[in-house]
Amino acid sequence: MFGGIDEVDWASMGHAYGPADDVPDLLYGLASADPAERETALDGMYGAVHHQGDVYDSTLACIPFLLELVADPSVQDRGGIVELLTSIGGIDLDGDDELDPDDEEFEYAANYAMAASAVTAGADVFLALVDDGDRGVRLAAPLALATLHDDPELVLVLLRERLGTEPDAEVRFACVEAAGRIALRHRQLAPEVVGWLSGLTRVPYGAGLRLAALAQLARCAPGALPADVVPGVTGLLRELRAEPVAAPVAEPVPERPSTPTLLGRLREAHEEDTVGRGAPWTADLLRTLHSGLGDRVDDRIALLADQLCSPDWGQRIDAVRMSSGLLRTWRGAYEELVGLVGEQLADPEKRLGDAAADALAELFGLAAPAADALADRVAAEPGAWVRQWNDGPPSLGSPVLALARTGDRRAVPVLARTLELPEAPRDLGYALGHLGPAAAPLAPALRRRLGELDLDERLYDLAGTLLYGLAELRAADAVPEVLRVLRGAPEYRKEWVAESALRALTAFGPAAHEAVPDLRALMRRIGVGSGLSASLAARTAGALWAIEGDAEAVLPVLCAALSGADIGGRRSAATALGALGPAGEEAAPALGELLRVAEPWTRVDAAIALWRVTGDGGRAWPVLLRAWERLPYTRVPIAQCLVELAAEGAEPVLRAELGSVRRHNAIDGGYGSHDIFTDEKLLALCRRALTRERPPA
Repeated sequence: MFGGIDEVDWASMGHAYGPADDVPDLLYGLASADPAERETALDGMYGAVHHQGDVYDSTLACIPFLLELVADPSVQDRGGIVELLTSIGGIDLDGDDELDPDDEEFEYAANYAMAASAVTAGADVFLALVDDGDRGVRLAAPLALATLHDDPELVLVLLRERLGTEPDAEVRFACVEAAGRIALRHRQLAPEVVGWLSGLTRVPYGAGLRLAALAQLARCAPGALPADVVPGVTGLLRELRAEPVAAPVAEPVPERPSTPTLLGRLREAHEEDTVGRGAPWTADLLRTLHSGLGDRVDDRIALLADQLCSPDWGQRIDAVRMSSGLLRTWRGAYEELVGLVGEQLADPEKRLGDAAADALAELFGLAAPAADALADRVAAEPGAWVRQWNDGPPSLGSPVLALARTGDRRAVPVLARTLELPEAPRDLGYALGHLGPAAAPLAPALRRRLGELDLDERLYDLAGTLLYGLAELRAADAVPEVLRVLRGAPEYRKEWVAESALRALTAFGPAAHEAVPDLRALMRRIGVGSGLSASLAARTAGALWAIEGDAEAVLPVLCAALSGADIGGRRSAATALGALGPAGEEAAPALGELLRVAEPWTRVDAAIALWRVTGDGGRAWPVLLRAWERLPYTRVPIAQCLVELAAEGAEPVLRAELGSVRRHNAIDGGYGSHDIFTDEKLLALCRRALTRERPPA
């Protein structure tokens, strides 16, 4: 084994972390008799040689040795190596193979193409693995064949034959999944695959296999799904719950020692998540099914509602997580579903209650149907009001955070108690804006805590949430404490601290009049080259305008920031000028110049400001309309502008947004913690813009 490995000039190659001279040790590690060493080596392959899916010259050089390892039955854990090869050789170039050779991405695309070619050339090795004695190998082989082998007809025949003899349920599901992959990659075979999958959904087959076939039909041919797919699936889930839990067919996997690797942590988390669960593989099948159902939101809600009523807590925890994915991606009528998620909070299985709390915390106002359940959970578990971390300030526990984000006043006494702790939760202040006037009694405690902070290098971490909370509450009595922070901020993250303090003073408005001398002095210091940014200068001017309303005092600073090269300064100045309204008309020419800059967010900010200072949308609206169509993340500030200012042609755009079932910021494979909140805000703004009183024509 590994013939010729010493003849490869590994040191001249590279991977994610530099020279690849450590790669031979990783390859030898994959063949080790020590399971911890094998896991560490595989983790190293993913972490460096195939880092985040990249293919380097060292990755290409590894392929022959990886294929050799897969073919040797004496090597243990070959399933992981098969999965690694599938990932290396199965990257879809999405047209990158047509890149110009002079393009900087060309080398990467060429590496991907060479990797696909090299693994495909050796893919016959996977043919012998479908009946391997190692269950992990049999689990990985079907997808490898469907992804990499250049004879999909042969692979399809092999998969169908194997399905009839394979004793392990999950391996059978892997064969079905691989067939779906073939249908997607080779459209000429899709009718045959769809016919086979449709046959597998019939009664003679077990409930798990029928569910797997339905999931793959949803993935590759959703039109072939039966009309009653939801009742059918719920019936299958009931059948599965009634079935006895089968013991694994293969030899039990020996207990593995813990390894300080990402793969080790993921493996241990998976093992912990599946402890005590029957048929945990249903989660993957149902996720595939939900993905295939796509925008059939009502069907998906009905299916999840049934899952959430299951006596099997494992199915319910899967349903909670899938509900999060549905809510993050699609708009719909979720009151019943959210209420059912809330019911899981009281379940004695802690993992289920915690998952439900985490899911509800992402929903903000949409979690209102679960508010009573959240309040009960918060009252029953005071020890979980705050979550402690090893490497940072504490944060609010998910039930408390979720309750506060619904706007429920029952969260206020709990938040007051957290302000008595030695260190305030880092996200407390950010939750207060959702509570409105109900949170006003917390202002004195926020003010006290801010005044007690040491003005040292931890100031930004500790003061940020307090300043944000005071700003949300418009607690102008805290001006002395805010000014103390502004004046005494240390050099470490000084500008970030100052921006938080300025945000609070801006929110206080004229009630913060005693801050005027400090703000004027700060603007003068910025003007003489203190090293502070143009963005801070613009924010200072914006705060001064909010407090004093003197346009002559702030316009020179804002116009200077507009004409500067700093993007942050331009955007901050445009935002501040928009607040000036007609008083900022002097800056209109400079704002007009920014409508042509390359950076899209600067164009949007400048267009909104130009519209507000001139009252004329003739130049601004076309810029904003293009941004709305091409850059969905700009829609919220544009919609806010349309609430205030009328634009000819805006109504169809607003109605189209309200008629869309997909959230404007939904991204396949990723999400942000505030995505649902931001999208719901957009919908509310669109409704307000459509229903506000229009000026007479």
